Amino acid sequence: MTVLVNFFKRFSQAFWVANFAELLERAAYYGVFIVITLYLSRILGFTDVQAATVAGTFSALLYFLPTFTGAYADKIGFKTSLIVAFGLLTVGYAGLGVLPTFLEGAGLAKYGITTEFTGLKESNSKYIILPIMALIIIGGSFIKSVITGTVAKETSTANRATGFSIFYTIVNIGSFSGKTIVKPLREAMGNVGLINISYFSAGMTLLALVAIIFFFRPTVRSGEGKSIKEIWHAFIKVLGNARLIILIIIITGFWMVQHQLYATMPKYVLRMAGEGASPSWYANVNPLVVFTTVGLITALLRKRSALFSMTIGMFIMPVSAFMMAAGNMIGGETMGFINMHPIAFMMIIGIAFQGLAESFISPRFLEYFSLQAPKGEEGLYLGFSHLHSFISSLLGFISSGFLLERYCPDPLTLTETEKLTAYDQAHYIWFFFVGIALVSAISLIIYGFVTKKLDANKEIVSADA
Repeated sequence: MTVLVNFFKRFSQAFWVANFAELLERAAYYGVFIVITLYLSRILGFTDVQAATVAGTFSALLYFLPTFTGAYADKIGFKTSLIVAFGLLTVGYAGLGVLPTFLEGAGLAKYGITTEFTGLKESNSKYIILPIMALIIIGGSFIKSVITGTVAKETSTANRATGFSIFYTIVNIGSFSGKTIVKPLREAMGNVGLINISYFSAGMTLLALVAIIFFFRPTVRSGEGKSIKEIWHAFIKVLGNARLIILIIIITGFWMVQHQLYATMPKYVLRMAGEGASPSWYANVNPLVVFTTVGLITALLRKRSALFSMTIGMFIMPVSAFMMAAGNMIGGETMGFINMHPIAFMMIIGIAFQGLAESFISPRFLEYFSLQAPKGEEGLYLGFSHLHSFISSLLGFISSGFLLERYCPDPLTLTETEKLTAYDQAHYIWFFFVGIALVSAISLIIYGFVTKKLDANKEIVSADA
């Protein structure tokens, strides 16, 4: 007990409150995001490509805006920023639940029983979803920079790696809990469960808002603040850091594959393994693996460089994507030795490898970025650390939409004859991402070799001077 108390005392109250708020925010986000393409297609009537484009843009902007909101958060203070963020998130998530009920033709009573709610196939009113999602984007963009910025500011060089490991563990506990609630809602309420998950998310962010208001007392106050011109110059300055930008581009390959948990996997599994499949629970394998391995991996590799750890993870990703493809290559209705569809079983194996790769990559990537930040600009730089997800969301989701329509189309768009052969090559989707992951892994090796050589040359020049 004393050991546990001493462990908690190693970090400030603000550190723990920020992580608690992160836990709730992640539960809210992943509860909605794991079914976002299903919500857009089944409830609002978007096609695969349209749903992927909307969801990808939503995710991309959520990761892009922290480059600016992080700087603004340094000006107005982290507590004020978090209050604004969780207020917007609560309204936004509640809006996702309320919207379908009040749109033209969407009254649930029209369909007799709630489990048969079939969406808004013929209504252009569905585009009202865009300003509602904008509230979530703006609120979430503050979270991305401010919570990670708080972790950086509330830790020292000596315990920063541990602090980010704790943070990333908390992220994955939140992810696990958010995804877990989706399956019982969908089974009990059919498509309406896709709507009601939004109310769960609104409740989580409301609780986080209360915690921030009453308990969040950062030990480091707001910075000097920046004008719009200064923010823009800082933006250009970070973009001019070739080493960081190249690393972001390389890591984008990892996140393109990672985003398929939300872009491709739910629709792929339901179409290939049937409506009885549980994509939200399969996705939970990722945070479960991260939760059980990230601390151990961080501890084992604490004396190795961040790039070394990330390189290991990058070479695990092609294996992950290949495992996801293998289910359709095996064929059949069950695996024989286990009462599970091969698509579902191999998807779980692939997601497990993906979680393991994430444990090697993500905490060390955040650590690497935090050490590049000038004093007082942690929010700005850690906001830029998410640029890889901006790029990978756009590329990953949009490519997913086209790949689904080509190799694993919506069964409602097929004739009975087309259904007989339409999914024979569905696993080609995952071969595409095997290639992406391999190119990224090889590129990171080259990156590590070049940067090591450049650093050695700098040391020689400094010694001669």
